[in-house]
Amino acid sequence: MPNNSRPEVKGSPVSSYVLLGGAVFILIKTFSVLSPILLSFLLILLFSLAINPVITRIMPLTGGRKVASGIAAVAVILILALTGWALVGPLKNSTAKITKKLPEYWERLEKPLMKFEQPTAPTDKKTQIADPKGIPPIVTAAQVHETAPPTTAPGQPKTTEAPESVHSALSHMLQAVASGFKPMALSVSQVVVVFITVFFGVTFTLMNPLPIFGAIFSVVHEASHEKTLTILQRVGKFVPNWAFGTLMSMLVVGVLVFLLMWPILGFPDALVLGLIAGIFEAVPYLGPLLSAVPALFFALGEGGMTPIWVLLIYLGVQLLENNVISPLIMARSMELHPVAVIFSMLLCVDVFGILGVLVATPMVAVMEILHDELYRKRFLPSVTDVGLYRLAQKALQERPPVTK
Repeated sequence: MPNNSRPEVKGSPVSSYVLLGGAVFILIKTFSVLSPILLSFLLILLFSLAINPVITRIMPLTGGRKVASGIAAVAVILILALTGWALVGPLKNSTAKITKKLPEYWERLEKPLMKFEQPTAPTDKKTQIADPKGIPPIVTAAQVHETAPPTTAPGQPKTTEAPESVHSALSHMLQAVASGFKPMALSVSQVVVVFITVFFGVTFTLMNPLPIFGAIFSVVHEASHEKTLTILQRVGKFVPNWAFGTLMSMLVVGVLVFLLMWPILGFPDALVLGLIAGIFEAVPYLGPLLSAVPALFFALGEGGMTPIWVLLIYLGVQLLENNVISPLIMARSMELHPVAVIFSMLLCVDVFGILGVLVATPMVAVMEILHDELYRKRFLPSVTDVGLYRLAQKALQERPPVTK
């Protein structure tokens, strides 16, 4: 007797797609609330991977991971406290100096603006000819009608307004900047909260990282565990090298700016400027340009050719950083295309805020690793980098270099 029974259907995959779509919809709607949490989680993973090699090296000396992580946390606190204590005096003196010179800066800026704003009264020699005896000129009704300001009907808006002067526009701009201090202070407080959260998160993660990284494998299919392990190992190898190279670049640039500004120009604020240059070095490509703004502001107070010399010094530091410091410190395997890093930085800042610059470069490297392991090895198994470059040369209609 033939068996006409159909095989049992275990379930339709439509329900899983509906659940996935609902989860994506909820994520999009609540992303503004979840973005600080996601950023904190990413920073915790990055800093934990960056510091983990140090912890594993000192673990045999301390007898365990928890003690080693506690020592590392105390060392970070001591470094921050000593740095802050060393900079309190210079920051206080710089603030007092700038406060005293603010009226002088405003006066220097105001004088050329006032000269620029002085109106020149036009004279019409044909209609305004003064009498030799001093009698005022006779003005006809037609001339009065021509020179009279345009009038508008009652209830109608005026069609012409007096143009705003440069001086008043600058005053309004400064008032707008002053009114923006409150949201800026709120953003700074949020940054402080994120850093405190990340500090304790990194400390507890380093003390016991196995549950967190085990959870990553728990959400991946068992058949993909080997691929996931390879990706995490490559990311774990890249992040410490990136962190070490970034810290060394910050240190070298900060010390270089300090030495150039103090012995050569005799800047009393050289220590503060070196600290600012070192911190902004963490921002790819745009950091050195941003660090030159406070230096030029200080240089305006000195007057003379000082702003020109300061600008030349920062340009020289930028050239050294791009052509000597970064190639020597950063390994060639970590070199990323500037366009990719800038695009990632703009995207991360738009998604996560100002702290998104900290994860911009690692995100580019992680995306390259994911592309290499998940896409390229599956769909481009026999294509090499040389082959891709040759295709790019053909697309740009460039001739390949002649090899002897």
